[in-house]
Amino acid sequence: MARYILKRIAMMVVTVFVVTALTFIMMRWMPGSPFNNPKLSASQIAALSRQYGLDKPVLVQFWQYLVNALHFDFGTSYINTGQSVSLMIGQRLPVSMQLGFQALIVGVPLGMYVGTWQAMRKNTATDYSLSVVTLIFTALPDFLLAMLLMVFFAIDFPIFPITGWDSWMSSVLPTLALGMGVIAFVARFTRSQTLETLDSDQIQLAYAKGLNEGQVILKHAVRNSLIPVLTLLGPLTAGLLTGSALIETIYSIPGIGNQFVASISSKDYPVIMGTTIVYTVMLQVMILIGDIATAIADPRIRFGGNR
Repeated sequence: MARYILKRIAMMVVTVFVVTALTFIMMRWMPGSPFNNPKLSASQIAALSRQYGLDKPVLVQFWQYLVNALHFDFGTSYINTGQSVSLMIGQRLPVSMQLGFQALIVGVPLGMYVGTWQAMRKNTATDYSLSVVTLIFTALPDFLLAMLLMVFFAIDFPIFPITGWDSWMSSVLPTLALGMGVIAFVARFTRSQTLETLDSDQIQLAYAKGLNEGQVILKHAVRNSLIPVLTLLGPLTAGLLTGSALIETIYSIPGIGNQFVASISSKDYPVIMGTTIVYTVMLQVMILIGDIATAIADPRIRFGGNR
């Protein structure tokens, strides 16, 4: 296992480097300057470019950025003058992580329950109805669901705050907006995996041993269905914990996703780079944790992807 983890960590380093390099180059290719402002003169723009090192060759800028990033120094924001990007991310990441964690807590258990329940009622009216519902929520964009929830539960029936992040009540609608898609996605995946398991010889043997339906489902079907779901949790968790940009923007949540959207529109290069690196590292770590959890849940799986 140690060899596998070391190999994956090496791959993570390469992946983070490639993503960092591509993001850096793409930002420099973007037309315009982050200091394009009609209130600034040409000499002031030139002075700001020198101050932040944008007048140097791209390779020199990239090398300096890498050296600083290795010391967890992601520079200072162009827009919030003098404010450390590391500090900005550190202040906003916990908010995004809380929102993502709540969506996971709501989405994964409910999704697995619904998927298993559907599989136990295969080809019934209940199964068909839930299949349609989960298909709709899978296809429905998060931002559209967020606006629908906002209209119904914050405007037409003002139960929850329409925006903000100052109480648990204000976190309900954004959690549902993120969590409903997770429920639908996990339910559809769990249903298909459970159906495949229920048709296996292992299940027939369990019934032959005299186990009742509940024991078979809990001890065999759910456990076997859990393993493929674990492989999805890595990227799913990273995506949720690092913030859904649109959801945070719609509900005015001071998270890292909201900050990322604002930094793109203002071409705040250091914030874009810092946020991208944090997201990439978290994604890689979550995928690794998911792979390890999968191998622990199913010892037949050998590290390296083979059975």
